[in-house]
Parts: sequence; C-alpha cells; structure tokens
Amino acid sequence: MAVFDMTVHEDVLAKTVKLAQDRNIIIPTFAQQKDPSLVPDKVKARLKGVGLWDVNPINLFRITWHNDVKTGLYGDVNYIELPSSITGIKARVVGIVGKYFPTGAHKVGAAFGCLVPRLVTGQFDPARQAAVWPSTGNYCRGGAFDCALLATDAVAILPEGMSKERFDWLREIGTKEVIGTPGTESNVKEIYDKVHELKTTRGDNIVVFNQFEEFGNALWHYDMTGSAFEQVFNSIKGPRSRMAGYVSATGSAGTISAGEYLKKVYPYSHITAVEALQCPTLYANGFGSHRIEGIGDKHVPWIHNVRNTDAVAAIDDEYPMHLLRLFNEDAGKAYLEKKGVPRELIGQLNLMGISSLANMVAAIKMAKYEEMDENDVVFTVFTDSADLYLSRIEELRAEYGPYTEMDAALDYAKYLEGILTDWYRELNYRDRKQLHNLKYFTWVEQQGKTAEELRELWEPEFWNQIWTAAPAFDKLIDQFNERTGLLAKL
Repeated sequence: MAVFDMTVHEDVLAKTVKLAQDRNIIIPTFAQQKDPSLVPDKVKARLKGVGLWDVNPINLFRITWHNDVKTGLYGDVNYIELPSSITGIKARVVGIVGKYFPTGAHKVGAAFGCLVPRLVTGQFDPARQAAVWPSTGNYCRGGAFDCALLATDAVAILPEGMSKERFDWLREIGTKEVIGTPGTESNVKEIYDKVHELKTTRGDNIVVFNQFEEFGNALWHYDMTGSAFEQVFNSIKGPRSRMAGYVSATGSAGTISAGEYLKKVYPYSHITAVEALQCPTLYANGFGSHRIEGIGDKHVPWIHNVRNTDAVAAIDDEYPMHLLRLFNEDAGKAYLEKKGVPRELIGQLNLMGISSLANMVAAIKMAKYEEMDENDVVFTVFTDSADLYLSRIEELRAEYGPYTEMDAALDYAKYLEGILTDWYRELNYRDRKQLHNLKYFTWVEQQGKTAEELRELWEPEFWNQIWTAAPAFDKLIDQFNERTGLLAKL
C-alpha cells in the first residue's frame, strides 16, 4: 500500500495558498525543525518579539526540540541527566524535555507531522473543513494550537477523565468543539466511536487526523526526536559511552518511533515500550484503567512497528503518582536535597509530568534488568511538565493530607530505591509477531483496514518508506512557501 498519498488537489491548494497569504503563514520544513540553523535569519528576527505560546503563525518555527527560552531563539536540545541520587544506578538516564514546545508538550510536533502533509497537498481544506483531533490529551492540544495558528476550526476529542488543565486550555485557545468521551486515558475505543459518529454525521466537512494511524506522527518523531537524541548523546558521551537503549510510553506510538532512528545509527541499542501495569495490553494482552495520563492503551496503534520493539515495561501507576508529589511538594524537595540530589536539579524536576515519571521508572528498570554500567546511556522523553497536573497534586493532597518529610522518605525508599526488574518482559520474534497480530482486532475488524495492509506492516521495507519520506514533503512545503511569496517578502 502507498504509505503517504502525495496526490495534489490543485483547486483546494490554490485556496489554501491564498489563505496563507492573508494570514501571513509560512510553513517550516522538516529539515528546519530538525536543524534550526537552516531557519532564515528574517524568521528568527520575527521570533524575538513573540512569546513561546502566543497564537502567532511564526510559532510554527518553534515546533522543535531546540527552543532556547532565555533568548527566544534556538540552542542545544533541552535535556536533563538524572544523577544516581535519583536513579540509584550507575547507568546514565537522560530525558529530553517537552515543556519548551508551544503548548508545553512535544505532541504539537506530532500534530504538525499529521496536518502539514495534507495541507500542502490540498488534501485538507482549512477554509471549509474542520480538523478533528482524537487524543488522550496532549495531541489534541497540539492540533488545536496548530489550527489556531492557521485560523481553522479544530475539534478536540479526549476522555472526560483527563486533567482539568487540558480542558481549560483547549477552551481558552478558542477550540471550536471540545468533546469529552467516557472514561480515562485507557478508553481509546470510546474515542474511536466518537470519531466514527462524526464521520457519519458530518461527512466531508471534517478531516480526522488520527494520531494512532497517521504515519506523519511516526515520521515526525523519527526525524526530529530521534535526531535530538543523537545530538545529545554526541554532546555528553565519553570515550567508552554506549547508546544502550531508548524507553518510551507507547501512547500513539509516535514518540517510540524515535527508537527506530537510534537503531539505524546505533544498531545495538534496544527499544523498551512502556505501559501501565493496570492496563498491560502489550505485556499480557490485558486491559483495565490507570492514572498515567496521555499514553492510551487497550490496543496496539497502527503505526507501532512492534517488530523492532525489544521489551515491554509495565509500570504501576502508584510510582508516577507518588513521585509527582515527591518531586513537586516542598517537603519532598527538601528531603531530596538531604539525599544528595543537587539543588539545581531539584529545581528542574517539575519538568517531568506523570507519563514522564513513568518513562523514568521504566528507564531505571531497563538499566537494572540489562545490568548496565556507567558506560551505558539510556534515553527517554519527558513529554510534558508537572504544570499540566497541578490539579492532580491538589487532589492527592485532599485525599491523603499534607505531604510530610516522612511521606517523602517512604516514597523515596519505595518508589525510587525500590524500583525492581519485575514486570519487565523481553520480546522474542514470536512475541513481537503476536503483538503485531493484535492489531487485527482493532484495525481490521473495527477501523476498516485490510488483512493485506496488516501483513505489509510487518515488513521492514514498508517502514523504510516512511523513514525516508521527509525530503519529499519538504519539497512540497518549499513549493507552498514559494507560491505564497511571504518568505521572500520578509
């Protein structure tokens, strides 16, 4: 099957070019997001007077891991390396930071990767059609932000049990519709049901950008997030350092695609998929509900190349919830300082939201399981920050009372020092094929894919078509910008 449809719909594209001219929209290329040194100086000059979260089309150029919040321009990839006083291991655990994207989460990049290919081919008409963003949280926020920059209608769909901050932000930015579906982050089927209803009732008036099946999501993370890890590794590695592994919650399987890039460059690196123990879909074909917001489960995303996934870590949601308080409550931070955690790092721990903390726990688990030493570097993603979960901290205070030094000591001992290698499953060939076959029940039986398409997804050659597609889209983006003439007029 064709991975990406490059068919250009000239009638729609001509209207979109005019819309971009009217609204002063210049679209960055994938290459520029990957390497901001390629961004024209005139664009950088415009960025200086615009806030990171401002609804201004120039902020499309801030969809990158390289934002420097001090200068308002670009710098090195933002990352945190966690010391052994946090991890308890010799291996180095490094997470790149999503807070410094517009919206405060890296999902705005995934949304860009899904939206822009349709935009520059005329397959999406922003003047007539609404963009529908099915999500468990941050992806629909990213899609709504991108739509706000384009001044087009967005429909955000997310579980009604997600954090209050997500819903408040969506309404504040002017999202046309915010639809809450039954359940929490593990109720993805209910999101799909709502999408099916909208397709039935609204027909051609909407375009659905389903992150769980849109290969633009995977491509964006392969190119941008994968290369960001490579840059950080090259900046911190010693003479004997090894790129040992990559850990990512599966979610839509966009972020985990960065591991595909790392495997190309460092063939001996491993990919570990992370999910909640309370809903161990990959670990045990299980189901349930949990509190690790935004990762989605109870199915295997269409865009997850499970053939290249080496292990699955199932994380008890008690870990990130307790660590959220330990890292953000005053008593917790004071206790961490007593345990030798550097004060500067303690001030950065709020850069880790709930799923980020689950990723951190899984990275430690992976390092312990594989008996890694000081030469091994394990990478993960701190997708968003604690700022999006302050209401959850308030709920925990209301339920358990004020956070004390004793609470901090117990949480440090149990949820950091107590991380073990349990609930960690290595995958052999048959395990991976089994997980691949699980896609049948969601995607073929429910979502209209074919068995032949599913078989194609197992072949490495199929994925190579995806990972090499960025230059073709960049060519279309350059042509779009040439037609608007805006870049030349800066």
